[in-house]
Amino acid sequence: MADPEAPTRPQLHAAAATFALLSSPARLHLVWLMAHERADVGTLAGQIGLSVTTTSQHLGKLRLAGVITSRKEGRHVFYAVEDPHVLTLIDQIFSHIAPDGTLAPDPQ
Repeated sequence: MADPEAPTRPQLHAAAATFALLSSPARLHLVWLMAHERADVGTLAGQIGLSVTTTSQHLGKLRLAGVITSRKEGRHVFYAVEDPHVLTLIDQIFSHIAPDGTLAPDPQ
């Protein structure tokens, strides 16, 4: 008998696609930055050390996947993470990884 709590095949595929999208260090860095404050592409590019064009391509993928949102204000587009599930995911992964890249011990 199947476990009623088990994820469905579509859920598994969607989760795998999300993790694949976030497997890029640049995209993960962008999501972390936007989880802390909204920013435009030029600001984000400067913070992660990539060109505006490359950063824009990463932002497009994240936006299409629903990981980030965008809002146009005048001539600028500002990007942010607003989904509480994504915010929790980002907080959880970085609280579990120490600054040196090792897994941080669980709190006592």
